Amino acid sequence: MTTLLELGADEVRETAARLAADIRHTPLIAAPGGGFLKLESMQPTGSFKVRGFFAAAHAIDPDRVARGLLSVSAGNAALACAYVAHSLGVPCRVVMYENAPRPKIDGVRALGAVPVLLPREGVMDWITRRGWEGEPEVFVHPFADADVIRGHSSIVPEILADCPDVERVLVPVGGGGLICGIALGFAALKPDVQVVGVQSDGYPLWQQAFAAGGPVAPVPDTIADGTTAPFTEVMFERLGALVHEWVIVPEMAMRAAIAQLATAAKVVAEGAGALAFTAMQQEPERTHTVAVLSGGNLDAVRLAELLTV
Repeated sequence: MTTLLELGADEVRETAARLAADIRHTPLIAAPGGGFLKLESMQPTGSFKVRGFFAAAHAIDPDRVARGLLSVSAGNAALACAYVAHSLGVPCRVVMYENAPRPKIDGVRALGAVPVLLPREGVMDWITRRGWEGEPEVFVHPFADADVIRGHSSIVPEILADCPDVERVLVPVGGGGLICGIALGFAALKPDVQVVGVQSDGYPLWQQAFAAGGPVAPVPDTIADGTTAPFTEVMFERLGALVHEWVIVPEMAMRAAIAQLATAAKVVAEGAGALAFTAMQQEPERTHTVAVLSGGNLDAVRLAELLTV
């Protein structure tokens, strides 16, 4: 049975219109050196994730949503889940890595949600054994849920409104929900746009998976914590069908790009957020290229370290 998704043009536009009251049409600005940056760091929780979680919550029966929301996250999906639950006035719990950036953990608590902190191995085990089953809340998968992915397609009408001549879009990839939504959106609205996935060489999960033809489990060695999701078969199939090209950037180049974005563009990007810009710097022609800056939830101490290297 296939797990591939399709979206029609009307569905992409309707999704964007439905979410307009909940999210921001984020700025598209000129990038240092050429091309454009789509600043999803300007969303209410500092990342693109609110698009998917609002879309998923709106698709669930209100009586079920009233029981609360449950998810699992390295940090940004946790913030989005907490924010959406807070907006809807329902409880929320999120399973998180115990070493997730402190601002993300504190942000979840500030929104009234409960972070359940586990070591990475514990989080992986919780996912493997489907730990959400039997829990009272409604579980929203942070990247594989079809409605979450549909929500992320809402970025595409915004990019086309602000940069109608776009030819190439660079997207950081963790679990794969963001790039699948973007790829589906462009397939529906402007199918000649190339959608390119970007990862750090400190966690090149999907490059390794496609080379191996199946599951791999690299050990993360990156500050791009938002991209350290595990391999999942369903996303392997979807990414293989939807992503046109993959780019792996050096971890040290990504770290340098964070400093460059802060000083040259006056934009704060977390590790995952800087990946697409790092890849765009390697492109010989950037005139019609957009790099999605997926999030800006960077610890202040980490930013200071990167600015003083």
